[in-house]
Amino acid sequence: MPTALLLAAASNKLLSLNAVDLAVIALYFIMCLGIGFYLKRFANTGEDFFLAGRDMSAWIAGLSFVAANLGSLELMGWAASAYQYGILATHWYWIGAIPAMLFLGIVMMPFYYISKTHSVPGYLKLRFGEPARALSAISFGFMTLLMSGINMYSMALVMKIILGWDISFSIWVSSLTVAVYVFLGGLLSAIFNEVLQFFLIWLGAILISIIGLKEAGGWSGMVARIHKNFPGQDYTHLWQGLGHFADNPMGIHWTGIVLGLGFVISFGYWTTDFLVVQRVLSARDLRSAKMAPIIGAAFKMCVPFIVILPGLLGLAVLPEHLVGEAQANATGLHSYNEVLPLMLARYCGPGLLGLGITALIAGFMSGMAGNVSAFTTVWTYDIYRALIRKTAPDSHYVAMGRWSTVVGVLVSIGTAYLVMQFLSIMDYVQALFSFFIAPLFGTVILGMLWKRATPAAGFWGLLAGTLSSIGMWLWVKVDPSALRYVALSTDAKDMAENMYRALWSWIICVIVTVIVSYLGQPKPESELVGLVYGATEIPHERDLAFYQRPLFWAAVVFAVFLALNIIFW
Repeated sequence: MPTALLLAAASNKLLSLNAVDLAVIALYFIMCLGIGFYLKRFANTGEDFFLAGRDMSAWIAGLSFVAANLGSLELMGWAASAYQYGILATHWYWIGAIPAMLFLGIVMMPFYYISKTHSVPGYLKLRFGEPARALSAISFGFMTLLMSGINMYSMALVMKIILGWDISFSIWVSSLTVAVYVFLGGLLSAIFNEVLQFFLIWLGAILISIIGLKEAGGWSGMVARIHKNFPGQDYTHLWQGLGHFADNPMGIHWTGIVLGLGFVISFGYWTTDFLVVQRVLSARDLRSAKMAPIIGAAFKMCVPFIVILPGLLGLAVLPEHLVGEAQANATGLHSYNEVLPLMLARYCGPGLLGLGITALIAGFMSGMAGNVSAFTTVWTYDIYRALIRKTAPDSHYVAMGRWSTVVGVLVSIGTAYLVMQFLSIMDYVQALFSFFIAPLFGTVILGMLWKRATPAAGFWGLLAGTLSSIGMWLWVKVDPSALRYVALSTDAKDMAENMYRALWSWIICVIVTVIVSYLGQPKPESELVGLVYGATEIPHERDLAFYQRPLFWAAVVFAVFLALNIIFW
C-alpha cells in the first residue's frame, strides 16, 4: 500500500460515522477486552499461555489459522490489487495458499505435532541443532515485529483516510487493546478473538459483494460492465494472458505464479511461518492438527468473495476510474487502495457502515495479534530460554511471555512509525517473505524428508538462502538492469521480481544444504525418530471411516480448488 499515496489522500476523509456506527465499533473493542479478561484464568502454565493448552478443536484451530492471516494486507491491499490487476489477484488465495495448506495438514503436521515443539525454530533445534534454531528465531522475531508494525500503520492510515481519525490515536488504541488481551490470555485469548474477528470480517465485507453483484446484474453483468469500462484489457480470467510477461497487467509469467508463488512463497509461508503454524499446534490431538489446515483451506478458498470481488465490482460500478500512485499524487484522484472504503460508502448506511468499519479494524487487529503472539512464543522459548536463561520455573517463562507481549507491541509501534519513511509498504512485505520465509521452507522440508541432511547443513543452507535473497534485492535496487537476471525478463514488474527472487533463494538454500550434508556425517537414525520421514512411525487412521480421515477431506478441498481454477480459467 503506497504510503505517499495515502498521505496525499488523507486530507479528505471518505466516510462519516453516526452514533449507531460508533456504538458498533465500541462494542467490538469491549468484546475483545472481555474475552481477554475472561480467559486469563485458563492461561496459567506455559502450555496454556503459549499453545492454548493444546486443547483446541480442529474447527477452532482452523478458523484461527485463517483469521491470523486476514490482516490489513488482505482486506485493503488485495482489494486494491484486484482493481489494479483484476482476478489475477485471486492467485494469492488459490494456487498461492490451498496446495500448501493441504500439504501442511497431510505431510508436515505429524512431525510438528509428534515432536511436541512449541515453534518452528523449536523443530529446527531438534532436527539441526542450536545454530539453525537461533538463526531462524532471530530472523523470525525481526520479521514479525516489522510485520506487526506494518499492520498497525496500515490500519491507522486507513482510519485516517476513511474517517479522518488521527494516525497516532488509531495506532495506540488498537495496539494497546491487542496488548491487553494477549497479555492476559496468551494464545488462547488471541485464538478466540481471531475466531470472533473472522466472523465479523465476513459479516462486514460480504455486504459489499452481495449488494454490488445485485447492482451489476450478477457475475455476467459485472464482466460485461468491466469490458465496457476497460476495453482491450482482460480482468476476469485467471490463466489467460500468462503466456508472456507483457500480456497481462501484472507483468508476470505463469512460471512465476506456479513456481515462485504456488511453490516457494506459498509453501514457505503456510508451512513454516510460525504466525500461522502456531494456531495448528494448539489442536487437541494429531487428527485435529491435520484437519485444522484442511478446514482453513476450505474457508481460504472463499475469501476472494469478500476481498477480490469488491475490487472487481469497483471496476464495474464505480463512476470514476481509480488510478495508480504517481497519478493520484499529481491529480488528487482516488487511488486503487481506496476501492474497499469507496465500496463501503456506496452500499452501507448507518449501522451497516459501522459493521463494515468494524470488519476492517478486526482484520487489522487479527493480523497484529497473530504477529505479537507468535513473537512472544519465539522470543520466550527460542531466544530467551535457549540463549539467556536455560533453567527457570515454568511460571517465570509465562511471566516473560506476558511482558514480552508488552515490549513486542511497543517495538511494533516504533516500527509502525518507521514504516512511514517507506514509499511502498507492499513492496517491503513481499521482500521480507523472500528474505526469510522462502529459504526457511527449503531448510524445513529437507529436514523432514531427507535423513541425510546434517546439522551444519541446516544452518549454512538457511544462512546462504537468506543472504542470497537480500543480495538479489540489493542488486536490483543498485542496478535496475539486473532485473533481467533475477526475474528472467526486462518486462517483469515488482511482484514478478519477488516471486523469482524467492524461487532462487530457495534453490540456493537447497543446493548448499545438500552439498554441506554430503561433506559431513548425518545424525544416527535413532536421533531422528519423530522428526524425519523414514525414521518415524506415523499413526495410522485405518480404524476411522473414510469420511473421517483428513486425507479424504484434503482430496475434496483439492478437487474444488481445481474446479475453481478451471471455471475462472
